[in-house]
Amino acid sequence: MTDTPISPSPVPQDLTGRPFFFCGIGGSGMLPLACILNARGAKIAGSDRSRDQRRSAEKFAWLEAQGIELFPQDGSGITSGDQVLVASAAIEDTVPEVARAKELGCLRASRAELLSALFNAAPTSIAIGGTSGKSTVTGMTGWIMERAGTDPTIMNGAVMKNFVAPDVPFASARAGRGQVFVSEVDESDGSIALYHPSVAVLLNVTLDHKSMDELRVLFGDFLAAADVAAVNADDAEALALLPRAKQALTFGIEQEKAQIGIVPDSIADGPTRQAATLIDRHDGNEYPLVLNIPGRHNLSNALAAIAACVAAGVAVGDAVAALASFTGLARRFDIVGTSPSGIAVIDDFGHNPDKVRATLRTLRSHPGRVIAFFQPHGFGPLKQMGRELAHVFAEELEADDRVILCDPVYFGGTVDKSVGSTDLAGWIADAGKQAEHIPSREDCGDRIVEIAEARDRIVVMGARDDTLSTFAKGILDRLA
Repeated sequence: MTDTPISPSPVPQDLTGRPFFFCGIGGSGMLPLACILNARGAKIAGSDRSRDQRRSAEKFAWLEAQGIELFPQDGSGITSGDQVLVASAAIEDTVPEVARAKELGCLRASRAELLSALFNAAPTSIAIGGTSGKSTVTGMTGWIMERAGTDPTIMNGAVMKNFVAPDVPFASARAGRGQVFVSEVDESDGSIALYHPSVAVLLNVTLDHKSMDELRVLFGDFLAAADVAAVNADDAEALALLPRAKQALTFGIEQEKAQIGIVPDSIADGPTRQAATLIDRHDGNEYPLVLNIPGRHNLSNALAAIAACVAAGVAVGDAVAALASFTGLARRFDIVGTSPSGIAVIDDFGHNPDKVRATLRTLRSHPGRVIAFFQPHGFGPLKQMGRELAHVFAEELEADDRVILCDPVYFGGTVDKSVGSTDLAGWIADAGKQAEHIPSREDCGDRIVEIAEARDRIVVMGARDDTLSTFAKGILDRLA
């Protein structure tokens, strides 16, 4: 690392110039951070359980092509006390890399500690926070800043299609040379407290990994730490935290007093794109906004990104114009394709109640039966939010729609398995909608292909598993 010192953070200053070893380097949070550090000249190595299990081979081959050395997750990659182990705080001490790093006296940093050090050192830093929508707004904000000529660094949890190239197929990060750093920040582990942004964006405050009381404190402190905050005026919980901000800019579709808003009755939406007239209520100027992604939640996301960039000095008209060429994110209502009989297959990251609701609501706004495949992203999250998920499925789907559930994703380790997909299927059925639990994902695919009919929409939902995209494509191939 040569151009950005690691100083304004809990990470020790003597990390500068040291080699880094990422435990779980293929994860959605670890991979982009490793790529940014690698682009800045740091020596990077890593391991991943998925690689050992021969999953996502293309991703790991690409990492190696970037000069990142990969090892089995057996401790063999930890060879010197100079290495810094980058690992989640939740990683057990029994993991070989952790045990070996302790033996050699290696420094250890969490992903958030390392990221916040880089982020806080940037002259202009834009942090995207909230329970849902962070990755999409980060991608939108990064694209606007790139089109504005700032050459930003972008840290995302999803692949940004605008930055994908033949030599960059996994573009969840962008290592720019400018002074702007755009990043999504996570409240689930409390690490949002490490960031001190120039601009803080608060999208929403809803139940996910923490209680509402905890979230109100975390997000309130997040706004207070920023020079200026952009806050969603349509979200009552977010708006209630507005007084915590030093300076604020509000955005919203429904809230008539939102400073960045939408002209009433100007929204025209379709299955794959939408348009509306944006109004800047500072001066009353109006701008035609065109988005090549569907869903009212994405219109709200666009307003958030525009507000973030305006707070960072971009003209409203320039921000609006840039989004016309925004192509979206992988696994965010990603239309894989349509079969000859008109069956559409959509790949989506929906995993918590808000995200699932937004996806299903977008699907239900247009004709056609919905077959919703859902892979819970862990036994713990299912135990915490399973009943609310069941309520969302039951509320948003019609009587003819179907929910197909496989077992929760599980890659090893100790976990409470007392609540599983059988329970979720039962809760959905109790609420009057059709749900099936089929343990094997492959068998779920067989069942989906068996019941699919012309003009159905099949949505594959879930998180923490890159192979869901392969699963979605496989369904489309079989239907074709």
